[in-house]
Amino acid sequence: MTSPRVQQLIDGMTWAEKLGQLQIVFRPRPEDAAALVRAGIGSTFWPRSAAATNALQREAVEHTRLGIPLLIGLDVIHGQRTIAPVPLAMAATFDAPLVEDLARLAATEARSGGVTWTFSPMIDVSRDPRWGRVVEGFGEDVHVNAVLGAAMVRGYQGTDLAAADSIAATAKHFVAYGQPEGGRDYNAVDVSTHRLRNVYLEPFRAAVDAGAAAVMASFNTVSGIPMHANRHLLTDVLKSEWGFGGIVVGDADGVRNLLPHGVAEDMVQAVRMAYEAGLDVEMGGAPSDVAAALTPDVLDGARIDDAVARVLALKESLGLFENPYVDEDAELVAPTAAARELVRGAAARAAVLLKNDGTLPLSAPARVLLTGPYADSTDHLGAWTQSFAAPSGSIAGELSARWPATEVQVVPGVSFLGDGSDDIAAAVAAARIVDAIVICVGEPSALSGEAASRSDLRLPGRQADLIRAIAGCGIPFVVVLANGRPLVVADWIDEAPAVLEVWHGGTEAPAAIVDVLTGERDPAGRLPMSFPRSVGQVPVYYAHENTGRPATTGGALELEHADVGLHGPDNVQDKYTSKYLDAELGPEFDFGHGSGYATFTHGEPRLTVAELKLERVHAGEAVTLSLDVTNTSGRRGDEVIQLFIEDLVASVAPPVRRLVAFERRTFEPGARAVIEFSVGQEQLGFWVTDGVGASFRVERGTFHLHIGGALKHTQFVELRVI
Repeated sequence: MTSPRVQQLIDGMTWAEKLGQLQIVFRPRPEDAAALVRAGIGSTFWPRSAAATNALQREAVEHTRLGIPLLIGLDVIHGQRTIAPVPLAMAATFDAPLVEDLARLAATEARSGGVTWTFSPMIDVSRDPRWGRVVEGFGEDVHVNAVLGAAMVRGYQGTDLAAADSIAATAKHFVAYGQPEGGRDYNAVDVSTHRLRNVYLEPFRAAVDAGAAAVMASFNTVSGIPMHANRHLLTDVLKSEWGFGGIVVGDADGVRNLLPHGVAEDMVQAVRMAYEAGLDVEMGGAPSDVAAALTPDVLDGARIDDAVARVLALKESLGLFENPYVDEDAELVAPTAAARELVRGAAARAAVLLKNDGTLPLSAPARVLLTGPYADSTDHLGAWTQSFAAPSGSIAGELSARWPATEVQVVPGVSFLGDGSDDIAAAVAAARIVDAIVICVGEPSALSGEAASRSDLRLPGRQADLIRAIAGCGIPFVVVLANGRPLVVADWIDEAPAVLEVWHGGTEAPAAIVDVLTGERDPAGRLPMSFPRSVGQVPVYYAHENTGRPATTGGALELEHADVGLHGPDNVQDKYTSKYLDAELGPEFDFGHGSGYATFTHGEPRLTVAELKLERVHAGEAVTLSLDVTNTSGRRGDEVIQLFIEDLVASVAPPVRRLVAFERRTFEPGARAVIEFSVGQEQLGFWVTDGVGASFRVERGTFHLHIGGALKHTQFVELRVI
């Protein structure tokens, strides 16, 4: 429902003023910004301070005919001043309240400087780590993306968008951007309607339900139609079916990209196609000659009025008509102590203990060697951080401060990319005379993020050579792995006694890494994305279909009747199944893999009832699944409990398992708790497509409810829907 103020503004606007509201201009030169605002643009990127923002708002409010304030946008992805772990690392925490708190911190800092609109969260389900933007999202699982995406929306927006610590969230990139062919950014996407509904659309549906103020169209095509011109998805599904009342914003020059896509002859046609499809705001701005050609004869007036109403409604919700300015003296330009503690704890909770033979946690040795390019590097902020972000220190600096009585020697040994300065021999020589070694390796931030696809997922440069050389010294060592995507580690992982995945952890990453190395905090994160054995396995993910000939040798799945098949009993299990001849089954590390320093036991899972009637499920009835979890160690620690559904027989081939719930819980030594999950229509159902429409359905049949601390370590109980 359009408010009286918004309707009055629309009724009094000229055609040019309407079109001005539908553009967001990239950060203009200071000498041009005021003129652009007076010319009528409706949104711009943040001019980097509260004072500069107020100056632009003053131009809009006091020097334009209608006095409409600006939307001020910025890519606030995982922090404004205080940088949190990258979103993929946030996903590894499996902690939705923490993710919400991190978004709240980012919103508070950003709004204090005048930012009112962020282009986050990214909720593109991605199962291809070659794609650099996996760092910006929550990994391979539908449910994790939906839950954490909704948490970020709540964190950014709060309960009142007009509050001084709230900004408008943008769910991106709509849709299926996370599965480009070959993992190459901006590339084509060709997916079935079934997978679109059951995988890629679901997190966006959750974000819309959480009240996301905006949705961003993606760069890619879907089945041959560029998303910036995809009326079916932008209008029929997003706006009509889901009732989304917010803004659909284009990605940077996404409308202009319709020309090289080959669906528009010129910019005038591209703009017309985009607005007809359902776009509301073009990112980049149209050149003056194009804008002049966009007459009411070219663009539908009712569609333009609808888009303008959406933009003005957001400005109204943000309270900009009443208070377009911010208090310049209250701008947060540096992290507070509380902000540092929040992101430090988050970075520790994101750490995943990939393997440990007891080497971790470390006790203060007399002499320790730090080697590898991350030993003294300060490149911990990750992709999508701005130049004004608070920097991080180094692992070497933090460890030296923590262990003043320990002789800490730093010999990097290799560079990130092998630039000719490598001296592995020096690192090996130093390693032979110390008591413990920490090898700090990974990807620099520049190798992940937008336009950072990789065809080789191994450690860049000679870092693997360094690990193998140190392994030959016979001294206990730990590998600390800092990166923005799953990597191929098969060429060195077996030689490492302990490996800690720390991602790009943000401003307080070095402190958090040392917290975990020394055992001050528990590294109980879990992998939100599978680590492949080789790039040839990609895409590799846990929620795959079983196929008609599922691979069994060395895998977790077993054929129920192994003595039947076209090619004899042995071959059914071995050769003629879906696998590679030259690789073991499954990834190196599965989705959900990880542990901590504390140890836990799980009791037998139990259901309140073992059968549900289908009509009662549709009416909202659910069953409760309970599990007793006990900390059997003498230290405080976290356990992550995950619940997976296995639908044994369905009308459409189901995934082997799919995550439907999770909870992270902290346990004191010896403590026991009951973990409970509700299982009903939302967990048991799936989308069925018939070529005309889609419907969400629960079917009669048998379900196995797998519950445990990781994908491979679950117990199950059987539930029947009758």
